[in-house]
Amino acid sequence: EELVMLLAGAATVVIQEAGQERCVHLGVPGDYVLVPRNAWHTARATAATTLLFLTPGAGTEHKPVDV
Repeated sequence: EELVMLLAGAATVVIQEAGQERCVHLGVPGDYVLVPRNAWHTARATAATTLLFLTPGAGTEHKPVDV
C-alpha cells in the first residue's frame, strides 16, 4: 500500500481498481488515502497543493503520463 496525505491545498486522488476509477477528494490538511498495492493512481489539483507520498521500497513503477 501507499499512503497519500494532503499537507496543503486540495486534490483528488484517482485510483484505478478492477478496470474502474475511484476518486478520493482530499480537502483538509491531514486528509489521506491508502492506495492498494499494485493500483495505478494519480493526483489532480487545480491550485497549489502539497502532498506527501509514502511508498514502500523496491518494486515501485511509474505509468507513462497520458497527455
